[in-house]
Amino acid sequence: MSYVVTRGTWDDWAASPAARQGAQMGGVRYFCDVHRRTKNGEDYRITFTVNGITFKHVASFTDIPAKEGDSVVVDVLPLQHTDGVLELLKRGVEVYYLRRLTLIGKKREELKLSKTARNDIKVLMSLEERWFRRISEDFLVMRRMIAGYRSLLKTHQQLINKAKALSEGERNTLKPAIKALETQMNEMAANIAEEAGKRYPAYDKLVAELGIEGNLTAMEALAEIVVYIGNSGFRKTANLFGLFKPVRGKKKIYDGRLRQALQRLTSSVNNIRAYQLTAKMEKETLARIWRICRQETRERLAIPAQQG
Repeated sequence: MSYVVTRGTWDDWAASPAARQGAQMGGVRYFCDVHRRTKNGEDYRITFTVNGITFKHVASFTDIPAKEGDSVVVDVLPLQHTDGVLELLKRGVEVYYLRRLTLIGKKREELKLSKTARNDIKVLMSLEERWFRRISEDFLVMRRMIAGYRSLLKTHQQLINKAKALSEGERNTLKPAIKALETQMNEMAANIAEEAGKRYPAYDKLVAELGIEGNLTAMEALAEIVVYIGNSGFRKTANLFGLFKPVRGKKKIYDGRLRQALQRLTSSVNNIRAYQLTAKMEKETLARIWRICRQETRERLAIPAQQG
């Protein structure tokens, strides 16, 4: 007997031929596990299933036979597969990815499953829909640009740290490399800010509200934050940035790179150095961004209603 996951909850199953046909008319849901072929390699393989029984392997998301009206649920999305996922979106396929990857290991332990691609997919199928985020073209394009900037930023910081331990003569040899990186970072930050202004209606308003126009570092940091501001309440948004008290005995889990972007932005907005930052300042900055994004969304959604 074969099964098809319907577009209701993850655990709605259609077993009979009639029910199976109805499920397919409503769209098939593909569950995928993306994993490296080798431990330290950049070559990935995608294992997928629609029923938890039959599994197939492909090298690219474009090879998944999903059609318009279908959906693809995935644990992680390596940057190398951005173009493949964009192609799925163009087909009319909905794509969802797991918000918190640590849930896989935790759920695997609860279900007493070994770590395999197939078992990880079964875990994926057991999770509630609230743990997944629907992916848009805007998110994918911005994420790839931001990843490039973060790589430059990391390399720049490493060179700065190394220069501090060198003699004056040795530091001078690093200055051209540091300067070249800073030029590249500014160019990429300007591109990110421009793209964010096109794709996120609240972005330009936020730049003016925060008084950071012309400050490329701050404008890039704001773009990183805006990409991840969704429809969640402020408490959940603050949790994503690590602005909460840790539960005793438990590890504090949040997106460290987003927190760093918030810290860079808050320093610029308040015209202070990093060591002067406080969590209260960061929370106030995030709250301003969250309020303006929510306000812009409400106003945009209200326009069609007024016209009708």
